[in-house]
Amino acid sequence: MCTITATELKKNLGKYMLLGQTEEIEVTNRGKVVFYITPERYKLLKEFDEMVGCLPKEAYDDNNIDRE
Repeated sequence: MCTITATELKKNLGKYMLLGQTEEIEVTNRGKVVFYITPERYKLLKEFDEMVGCLPKEAYDDNNIDRE
């Protein structure tokens, strides 16, 4: 992940649009993080990672599935 200022983003938007396709970019304003630029792929993987483990262990156990 790289960290840039909002001013740097404004000056070099095209550069960071390309970079944001492959890595996460943290954008700051006056020393505070205001937002992140993340690749779509990263967003999907992060959402998947957050969902893993949200189901009880039994949900992953094939022996508990009723088969007719």
